[in-house]
Amino acid sequence: MSIALKQVFNKDKTFRPKRKFEPGTQRFELHKRAQASLNSGVDLKAAVQLPSGEDQNDWVAVHVVDFFNRINLIYGTICEFCTERTCPVMSGGPKYEYRWQDDLKYKKPTALPAPQYMNLLMDWIEVQINNEDIFPTCVGVPFPKNFLQICKKILCRLFRVFVHVYIHHFDRVIVMGAEAHVNTCYKHFYYFVTEMNLIDRKELEPLVSVTVRWMAPRLPRGAHQPF
Repeated sequence: MSIALKQVFNKDKTFRPKRKFEPGTQRFELHKRAQASLNSGVDLKAAVQLPSGEDQNDWVAVHVVDFFNRINLIYGTICEFCTERTCPVMSGGPKYEYRWQDDLKYKKPTALPAPQYMNLLMDWIEVQINNEDIFPTCVGVPFPKNFLQICKKILCRLFRVFVHVYIHHFDRVIVMGAEAHVNTCYKHFYYFVTEMNLIDRKELEPLVSVTVRWMAPRLPRGAHQPF
């Protein structure tokens, strides 16, 4: 990691306090196992696979919280360059525009500047992952029946942060020396959501060129791009 990147990430520019798992809980152990796999340099595609004998909801919960923390940090490093003037619309280039809807204040999809969209998004996710009825922390308390559907929505919206950062702010990422870090985070995210079938393939299309760039060497001769 470059000196510039260490300085950036040591500032802990997250929007929200990190959600953590309580030591001694099953999810804390799963979190440690997932982090150990990543730190050991194991193939990311293998690292995201559900460990034998583990509950799928626990595995998904651990990763959703981890991705929220990581993506929150990534956006925090460039948020000073993402303003209502530079990014008057939450988008991923001219082809993709994302509108906010929360069924509370914004009952219909509403076009918003990117920073406002990001704040609403992080607020909304924080409420979900801190809701004991959705992400229970006590042993023996079951997940709600719609847990995976909620996680799919969270991950789909977090993916939009990657889209905006890659398409509109990646020059700043490069200047900070954070390109390798962000690419690794995206690879981890991509392999997880595709392995667990948590995001529709059409939603992933805005970053198909980024994905193909690092997947291309793995594709057999004559194969088409993975979308």
